[in-house]
Amino acid sequence: MSNLDYKQLTEAELRKYIKSHPQDEDAFQHYLSIIRAKPNRVVVSTDEQLEAELKQRLTS
Repeated sequence: MSNLDYKQLTEAELRKYIKSHPQDEDAFQHYLSIIRAKPNRVVVSTDEQLEAELKQRLTS
């Protein structure tokens, strides 16, 4: 949608840009790809899964 070079922005800069330009789907998708590529990322879909993950991390 814009001519912004997303690869030149830091994660924090890109996040700030997305907050101020919520209509920029390309920027949002690029940000999601950065977040999804992080190591040790955990995806939970229920409160129970979240609670179990937190308990596991706290006892480790």
